[in-house]
Amino acid sequence: MSAPVKRAAYTAAKSVIPQASRAVTPAQAKNIVPNATSSTETSMPWEGWFTSFLNKSLGDKTYQKLRSYIVFMPQDIHNLEQQPLPGTRVPLTEDGKITAQFRYPSPGSQPRVVQPDEDDGTMYEDPYIGSYYTRDTRRRFDDPAFPNPELEAAKLAILPEDDPRVKEMMENFEEGPKSSPGNKGMFATGHSDIDSLRAAMSTNHASVNESLDDNMPDHLPAPNWWDEQTKVVEWHKEKKLPIPIGRTEWGTIPTRGRLARW
Repeated sequence: MSAPVKRAAYTAAKSVIPQASRAVTPAQAKNIVPNATSSTETSMPWEGWFTSFLNKSLGDKTYQKLRSYIVFMPQDIHNLEQQPLPGTRVPLTEDGKITAQFRYPSPGSQPRVVQPDEDDGTMYEDPYIGSYYTRDTRRRFDDPAFPNPELEAAKLAILPEDDPRVKEMMENFEEGPKSSPGNKGMFATGHSDIDSLRAAMSTNHASVNESLDDNMPDHLPAPNWWDEQTKVVEWHKEKKLPIPIGRTEWGTIPTRGRLARW
């Protein structure tokens, strides 16, 4: 094929092939807009010619009856194919008005994902920080090795000070935990100024407790009966019962606990 014929064929193909589906150079790729929908034309027009021939020759009623004898699960909309065809519409409602389609709309035609920022100005705005122990205030002091220091100080205060065991406990309490002192930013690759909670090797108890103090809840939760206090009082007065503190929620006390013992 001569060069002019090649150029003419290339120009004709370039005008026929859609811009988003033809081969492009790396420089052109960033300017190509993806197709909003997939092609509706089949690339295998010969597929299903035999069934179409039978349906046309026998009639739809006879063909469907014959098909139900031969084909396993003839009502399967996917025709027993594991991968749904792009053009197959799966009904989501009984009337069939709402349907779903494989990769439709296509990912290229959907808007870009917007990832919300969390705690701007802190280390948690980094999406690669997945640590939760620095904000796990609910399980704080659950570990017997790290109890509540205020509670431990109150326990030691009521114990006899001249007891040698109490003195030893006081010394251990004042010394604090000995584990996980952190590497103080000295890594194998050299010194780093990153936050001590950014890496497991630099994490220490002081920084963890400081982070937990900053994330401790500062709200006062109200019980379920808070907005119905008047009803609770009136109900007990009407039945001439002593007014309790709060309201007993359903199912919190077993039946035997509500029976009179006299």
